Amino acid sequence: MPITQIAVSLNETEESQLRAQKFKKDEVNLNQGAGGNEVHFWYKNEKCGEAITKIQFSYTDDMAEGLSDAGYRKIDKNLNAGACGACVYLWYFKGTTEADVAIRDLHVSTDATDEAQRVRFGWERLTCDLNQEAGGNWIYLWVKRQTSMYISDIIATSTWTSDIDLLERGYTRMDDNTNKFVDEDRVYIWYLLTSDKQKTIRDLQVSTNDDEYNNIQQQGFNLVNMDLNKGTGRNQVFLWFRKDGNNPIRGMGMITDRAVQPYQEVGANVMKMTQVSSCCGSFTFHLCFYR
Repeated sequence: MPITQIAVSLNETEESQLRAQKFKKDEVNLNQGAGGNEVHFWYKNEKCGEAITKIQFSYTDDMAEGLSDAGYRKIDKNLNAGACGACVYLWYFKGTTEADVAIRDLHVSTDATDEAQRVRFGWERLTCDLNQEAGGNWIYLWVKRQTSMYISDIIATSTWTSDIDLLERGYTRMDDNTNKFVDEDRVYIWYLLTSDKQKTIRDLQVSTNDDEYNNIQQQGFNLVNMDLNKGTGRNQVFLWFRKDGNNPIRGMGMITDRAVQPYQEVGANVMKMTQVSSCCGSFTFHLCFYR
């Protein structure tokens, strides 16, 4: 049965109320390793009622404004409640486009090995660390849909002006800035899902220098015309895709070094993008995709 309702609890009183309403609880504390409140997701599967088809997150006012204007509904509970870090909110949507397929299950991961197993069994990771800027574990929400979905288009943006249009057309934003930890342009990758295998992207590449750019271009890949390092002064990084090849791509995301080996062990393709430094340490970001 599809998920028709989703909620968040920030304390034992709210947990008791949701339990009385017959919500199911995900046992993972969304503040794991970061202190603060014990925060949990809750949801209901029902035969009747509109299914939730999309989930996004916001941690800036601009992100929230676009989601609100596009008709997404906000759960007004900060997922980082009581911890340091950004205020992270969950938004959900009940849509009817080709890209909207009912979500039937949720899972929260707290380590790379668990993430890799979700990749292996066809789950879709929502690319937002729910401990955003709070330290602690890297925590992600995963969704399982009623039918298999594949990626049919990819774009990237560095402003908020097209958010409403893209959300209304059914695109999913990877809610992780490719310029993470850098106070420059915020660059986000978006993808469009389809259940039609004939429309799917079947290969991805990343170029990090001129030689790679020219080589990938000569192989007939389509350029996603946005420097993923825009405004940082670092080397230009571009994403490329093509639709000829073998198996269609089911999902993609950004990972750090901690997840590279587990993802590769389950057959995911991993490509290095860039290295950044922050108060939390130095991180190398990779783009991964899986079929």
